[in-house]
Amino acid sequence: MKIQPTIYLFAIIASILFSCTKNKTLGKDVIDSSSYLNGITIDTFDLITYTIKEDSSITDNASNVVLGSYIDPKFGEFDASFYTQLRLGGLNPDFGNPNTIQIDSFVLALKYVGYYGDLSPQTFEVYELNDTLNLNSTYYSFSSKNVKNTNWVPAGKEVISPKPLSKTVIGNDTVDAQLRIPLDTNIARNLITEATSGSSTFASNDNFLNFFKGIKVKTNNVSQSTGQGAIFYLNITDAASKVTIYFTQAGNKKTYDFVINSDCADFTNVQINNAGKPIDLLLQDSTKGITEYYSQAFKHRAVVKIKNLENLPQNIVIHRADLTLPVQYQTGYRYKPGSSVSVATKLKSTDKKYTSLGIIGEFIESKKSFSLNLRTYIQALINEEIENNGVIISPRFFINSSERIVFNGKNTTNKSKPKLILTYTIY
Repeated sequence: MKIQPTIYLFAIIASILFSCTKNKTLGKDVIDSSSYLNGITIDTFDLITYTIKEDSSITDNASNVVLGSYIDPKFGEFDASFYTQLRLGGLNPDFGNPNTIQIDSFVLALKYVGYYGDLSPQTFEVYELNDTLNLNSTYYSFSSKNVKNTNWVPAGKEVISPKPLSKTVIGNDTVDAQLRIPLDTNIARNLITEATSGSSTFASNDNFLNFFKGIKVKTNNVSQSTGQGAIFYLNITDAASKVTIYFTQAGNKKTYDFVINSDCADFTNVQINNAGKPIDLLLQDSTKGITEYYSQAFKHRAVVKIKNLENLPQNIVIHRADLTLPVQYQTGYRYKPGSSVSVATKLKSTDKKYTSLGIIGEFIESKKSFSLNLRTYIQALINEEIENNGVIISPRFFINSSERIVFNGKNTTNKSKPKLILTYTIY
């Protein structure tokens, strides 16, 4: 299910004149003055927590693609590949006599912008597309395209140890970290032959896309075990991301680039297998969320429903509504919960889409929990402007990361439990 873009859900709550008796609060002297509002504070709400499965995540032309695979002990297998078009680095390139050209190398470069997991070696493959991509089409995480049979990565060069944390050295140059996948130089030779054949293939990008529809980049890690692998975040529209022919002609070193830019259609395909894992059992029985519940990029969202709100008086102004969601995470563990989560809801139970609340919950490392400010949302519930369908919690980068989160339920055996602390004033 798709989340609608962030909108201002509620008009600004009109200023309300009220008077109230100051309540004496234990520990007032140690509470931040901005938090202490002389109101009534409640923290005994019953929170119902569980996980739902996403049916369709749109992944085309995101800010970055994801690539790689890993096997998570609680979430199972996560395998990501991507499809993209290539465009000409220059029209009608002058290769001269192709018989005088020595192909030195042929490389797909992809700029890292992050990763998730460990940095054990992975096996990379690249294939030419048989199907066209369209910039105006919608592609989902389950979308795929037919490819030709030949793997462009030569045998013996397909296993790469990714180094997203280190600078990359290219000849005499040192650049930001790149994943550099060597490609078959025979294919580069074929492209040069086409360019010098007298055809109009290299005369325009439209012509080139008719001749060459794009590539699929994937991994093939059949021997991965639980706890191994990673997903790499790649900015493929960065100038550093491209396919380059390195060649020598008449003693001169030369290059020709096939670029990936914002005019190229691209999308990520993600295959997630949770069968037999705790998250799969929770999806079959939502009551298991009372112990722990989950959220996972591309596929799963956590739900938190707040009961007993109907017992609050309607003539109140909400000053604070702080929702704390503890997680299971040991500092340094490779599968981090991410730095933030996004929050959405169904305004009505009949809605087919979620509406973003424009709320970002930040992860507090020292407390191993996410902190969310639900003040506007709770006020809208009290005012009966929306229905109480719960809040939907997702990794903030839902379609361009592989983050997953294990939340503590109210019956967790861990010390920290989810809690809503509400402060309001009656007018």
